[in-house]
Amino acid sequence: MPDILIRDASDADIDTIQQIYARHVRFGTASFEEAVPDAGELATRRSGVLAQGLPYLVAEGEGRVLGYAYASAYRARSAYRFAIEDSIYVAEGLAGRGIGTRLMSALIARCEAGPWRQMVAVIGDSDNAASIALHRAFGFRHTGTLRSIGFKFGRWLDSVLMQRDLGPGDSTLPAEGPAARLQAKI
Repeated sequence: MPDILIRDASDADIDTIQQIYARHVRFGTASFEEAVPDAGELATRRSGVLAQGLPYLVAEGEGRVLGYAYASAYRARSAYRFAIEDSIYVAEGLAGRGIGTRLMSALIARCEAGPWRQMVAVIGDSDNAASIALHRAFGFRHTGTLRSIGFKFGRWLDSVLMQRDLGPGDSTLPAEGPAARLQAKI
């Protein structure tokens, strides 16, 4: 898709983000949430991501938000402070148009500019071939599958775990500067 702008999400985008996510919750298996969070809850989640110094992005085109992506702490314990998890959602009917690719590229670039060294994908449903292929195209490697870990729509669902290095990955020790200390508080 030509003319896609990747930018930081704003408060004004939350209603559209909520609509995109609601469809994934109601009809998809990419998210294991079963109750659709309201816009206020998603605004709170976005604020939490930003408070950690992590990016929350939208893809804008055709005069509207087409998808969104963000990184969040992988786990809360301090030893995980250099590991983050990605999330990407595209609006209904727009899969396969390069929106996810553009979002992933920008998300990785932004995260590599920070102190983080590993990005983890926890992909809902092992049948989610598009998400698995997107992650593989960006250098994520399959690190495991949690079999029948979720139950949604009357069936058991797997979670596929994928991981990629950010920047130098584990080839060097991290700098323990102010940004790293901020992450240690997560």
